[in-house]
Amino acid sequence: SNIADEKISTRIRKTARNLWFVYIGLTVLEIVLLCLGKMPFFDSVCHSFATIATGGFSTKNDSIAGYSSYIQYIIALFMLLSGINFTLHIYLIKRKIRPVLKNEELKMYLAIIFIIGLLISALVYFNTEIGLEKAIRDSFFQVISIITATGFATADYLNWPIQSLLLIALLMLIGASAGSTGGGVKVIRHLISLKKIKHSFKNIISPNVSKVVQYNGKTLDQDYISRVMAFIVLYYTIVIIGTLVMMLLGQDAATSFGAVATSMAGIGPGFGTVGPANNFHHLPDLAKYFLTFLMIIGRLEIYSVLILFTRSFWR
Repeated sequence: SNIADEKISTRIRKTARNLWFVYIGLTVLEIVLLCLGKMPFFDSVCHSFATIATGGFSTKNDSIAGYSSYIQYIIALFMLLSGINFTLHIYLIKRKIRPVLKNEELKMYLAIIFIIGLLISALVYFNTEIGLEKAIRDSFFQVISIITATGFATADYLNWPIQSLLLIALLMLIGASAGSTGGGVKVIRHLISLKKIKHSFKNIISPNVSKVVQYNGKTLDQDYISRVMAFIVLYYTIVIIGTLVMMLLGQDAATSFGAVATSMAGIGPGFGTVGPANNFHHLPDLAKYFLTFLMIIGRLEIYSVLILFTRSFWR
C-alpha cells in the first residue's frame, strides 16, 4: 500500500511539474514575442499573465484595441493555446503527436473557432466599412477571446451585425477545453452530449443493434454521460433563471443575458450595457451581489457550490 501511495504521489508531483513548465513556458514565450512587437516590458508581462490565465485584464482602458496588429495576433495565438487542454501541450513537448492529433475535443474546439470565426468575418466585412484583414483579425480575436473566457477586446462587437452577436452568445455558452485555464461549460461536455444524442437517434432507427458512446476510442460509462448532460441542463437553467432575475432587477433582456452568461463563464464583456466598451459599475448593488455569486458558481463548478445549500450536506 505504501509503495502504491508513493507511486501515485510521484506521478502527481511529475504531472504538477509538467503543468507548471507548460504554464511558465507559454508565459515567458509570450512576454518575449510581445516585447519584440515593441510592447513595453511591463505591459508585456501584465498581458501575458492575463492571457495564459485567460483573465483578460489589460493595462489600457481600450484593452488590446490600441496595440499593433502583430501584438493582437500574438495575443490571439496564446489565448488559443491557453484554451487547449494542458495535457496536450505536455504530449507535444514529449513529442507524442498521435494523442494530440486524435484528440476529439481539440478537433471540435479548433473547428468551432474556425467556422464561427469565418462566419463572423464574412458578416463584418460585408455589412460594415471595415477592411478584409481587419474584419478577419477582429472577428477571430473576439471569437478566441470569448470561447476561452479571456475577455480581451480589439473592437466593440455590439456594433457588428445581429447575427454575429448570436454567434458570440453561443460561444459564451460553449467555453474552452477541459484541463485548460478557460471557463464555461467546456467543449468536451458538449461533444459528449452530441455523441449521446447521435447514439439515441441510431438506437431509434436500429433498436436491435447495440451501440456504445465512445470518446477518443474509449467507451464512456452511461452514468458519466448522464452526469455530463445533467450538468449542461443545470448550467443552462441557471443562465435562464439568472437572466430573469436580472430583468426583475430592472435590466433589459440583452444586458441581463450578457451579464449572466459572461459571469457564469468568467469572460468579462457581455451584451447591452455591459458590452466590451462598458463595464458593470452602473448596475444596482443587488445585481452586483447576484452576479458575484454566479461568478463563484461558474468558476468552482456548479455542483460544488450548490451542494452547500442542500439539507443532506449539513446533516
